[in-house]
Amino acid sequence: MKHRKVTKAVFPVAGMGTRFLPATKSIPKEIMTLVDRPLIQYAIDEARAAGIKEFIFVTSRGKSALEDYFDHAPELESALKKAGKDQLLEVLKETNMDSGAIAYVRQNRALGLGHAVWCARRLIGDEPFAVLLPDDVIAAEKACLAQMMEAYENTGGNIVAAMEVPPEKASSYGVLDIAEDMGSIVRAKGMVEKPKKEEAPSNLAVIGRYILQPSVMDNLNKIKQGVGGEIQLTDAIAEEVPKGNVYGFRFRGQRYDCGSKAGFLQATVAFGLARPDLREEFNAYLHDMIALQQAAQ
Repeated sequence: MKHRKVTKAVFPVAGMGTRFLPATKSIPKEIMTLVDRPLIQYAIDEARAAGIKEFIFVTSRGKSALEDYFDHAPELESALKKAGKDQLLEVLKETNMDSGAIAYVRQNRALGLGHAVWCARRLIGDEPFAVLLPDDVIAAEKACLAQMMEAYENTGGNIVAAMEVPPEKASSYGVLDIAEDMGSIVRAKGMVEKPKKEEAPSNLAVIGRYILQPSVMDNLNKIKQGVGGEIQLTDAIAEEVPKGNVYGFRFRGQRYDCGSKAGFLQATVAFGLARPDLREEFNAYLHDMIALQQAAQ
């Protein structure tokens, strides 16, 4: 059975980024750089690699820098061209978005992830769509969303990226209740948002990549505020479970929680060491730092 192709993606970027104050007083968290690229660029590149053609940003006040980032910069491009810096010019062009490919909608009240996704309903219409949370940066040989698209070709329905977490950390995630485990794909019989440790149905946690059917938007229309006084996307997806079309996908790759300072630093180290132009010097520095710490103990 052929399933409808997913060509639209929603990027919820309306949060204030309070965990990164004071930096986020003047710049959106999504513009903060991981090595030399903003967090949002990693999400956009992943979406492009998965065949996404239309990009929908759910924003809020103070996020104009996001719009500027994806716009053309004629003066800068001209200066680089005149200086013969062709390599930098190519890097810059990767940040440009074609006219009409990107759209912005406002979330005027902070009512949670489910509400943010719901704000994009008119642009999604009756099509399946992806959701990517830029805070979750995933290092993978094949982009996580591209892996999910391959699984979607077989399953259809709704797919959430999932990974095993320590039981004591399950309360920080939406957690899958597993009906059938097929290896990389599991069929869900339920989803629980931030359960207590003793009430978690598994340790398979949902992270910030989703492929969803338009019926999830209908569910969001009806759902009331849930955990934390917010409208939870997990609750809307759980409404689809009785149809038997909600799946978890164990992706291949390493996820970094760049919504936390520790996770952001971990990602910086990992991505820095993965860069051929930085690896040798950065690795030597890290070894020196470890040696100094050990000597001081």
